[in-house]
Amino acid sequence: MRLKISDIFLAISVAVIWGGGFLFAKTAIDHFPPILLMAFRFTLTAVALIWFVPRPNSIVLKRIFWISLVSAAIQYSLTFSGLKGLDASTAIIIVQLEVPFGVLGAVLILKDRLHLKHVIGIALAFSGVVLIAGEPSLKDNLFYVLLVAAGAMTWAVGQVMVKTLGPVGGFTLIAWVAVFASPQLLLSSWLFEHNHFNAIRDASMLVWSAVVYLAFIMTALGYAIWYHLLGKYSVNQVMPFLLLLPVTTVVGGVLLLDEELTVRIAIGGILAITGVAIINLIRTETKPVEQ
Repeated sequence: MRLKISDIFLAISVAVIWGGGFLFAKTAIDHFPPILLMAFRFTLTAVALIWFVPRPNSIVLKRIFWISLVSAAIQYSLTFSGLKGLDASTAIIIVQLEVPFGVLGAVLILKDRLHLKHVIGIALAFSGVVLIAGEPSLKDNLFYVLLVAAGAMTWAVGQVMVKTLGPVGGFTLIAWVAVFASPQLLLSSWLFEHNHFNAIRDASMLVWSAVVYLAFIMTALGYAIWYHLLGKYSVNQVMPFLLLLPVTTVVGGVLLLDEELTVRIAIGGILAITGVAIINLIRTETKPVEQ
């Protein structure tokens, strides 16, 4: 089934919405502690979605609790703490390591087969990030680079956990992950961050608008469109559109946040995105299993 023109625009909109989320987050992180910002994000998402989804049984809820801890609380704490010390355009390129980390996780844990395209894609993606890490302007920010990379690895572990969860609807999963992640993030923020009251009291309308965007537009609306498309088309048809995500953030960071895109970061970004594209776009032929 070929994609309709309207669905092509919807797929592009997901990349723009999610890519724009990093731009809004960068604005809000300059004011809010990053873990507190994520706590606000998931609290609002939970409030918006929980009324419209069923309650899974206790066994599934227990597994979702651990998924939320890994793929939301820990992952977003790492990624957005790293974003605080990096340009949005640099961070979004490093985030692309989620794909090769996901492949490696599936091979090691789910015993998926590792193909040549995976090896080439992983090598290119990691080479691009290593090149970016060597950028002289990031000399004093390598800790933040490692935080974002660790967030990408944690996300991959979370996705492996999701794959073993079984048939749970996308919205149900998002809603209950948000329900569990909210108190996890609030507790983490309370333990590791400070100045909460002053940050809340002094937040401007622009900062609160960024929080609303992250919760309702980036998470609720973005995933609503994404799962709508996955319900109509194969993953291979819609996944390539997500390659526009880093492009959106990089262009937006340069034009809207006055970020500098150096030659080294640009080349590293091209290598990383090319590696992800090879993993996502090149189909692997599989032989049918003999009965």
